[in-house]
Amino acid sequence: MTDAAILSPHGELIAPMTVRLERMLPGPIERVWSYLTDSDLRSRWLATGEMPEQPGAKVELVWRNDDLSGRHEQRPEGVPEERRMDCEVIRFEAPRLLVLGWGASGSEVTFELEPKGAEVKLTLTHRRLPDRGNLLGVSAGWHAHVDILIGVLRGGELPLFWANWTRLRGEYDARLPQ
Repeated sequence: MTDAAILSPHGELIAPMTVRLERMLPGPIERVWSYLTDSDLRSRWLATGEMPEQPGAKVELVWRNDDLSGRHEQRPEGVPEERRMDCEVIRFEAPRLLVLGWGASGSEVTFELEPKGAEVKLTLTHRRLPDRGNLLGVSAGWHAHVDILIGVLRGGELPLFWANWTRLRGEYDARLPQ
């Protein structure tokens, strides 16, 4: 059995208001790292924003989720076409660890990369989410964004972002405690 076969298909609640998602990605690690830190590459699966390589640096992330799958789909009602958020680089240890202060909420996102043969294990942990609504949105959001990243790295067809996010939000609502 491969590591990919034993990873949970969903993110897991590992502490109150902390979700962790693990995925096996096609390597090498330097390639995956570039998709986390290079604005042009990151824009293909998450958000744009120049990322200085030092702790304390500010990063403005800009999401345009309508553009991710390359096909038109209806965005959920009330969701803007573009979203911006100011983040801060907390740790930058290429090519294995990136920690970002996530907007004004006081939450924090950690990306850990570990080589596993030709693949790379991504462990994404989002800590200190302010409430259950954010926990559901973030869990579904990271899951949907990483699904896009996997498709980009493998060169396959990309899932429709909003359809995937909507489905996943319902799944996380059923999975995560009230």
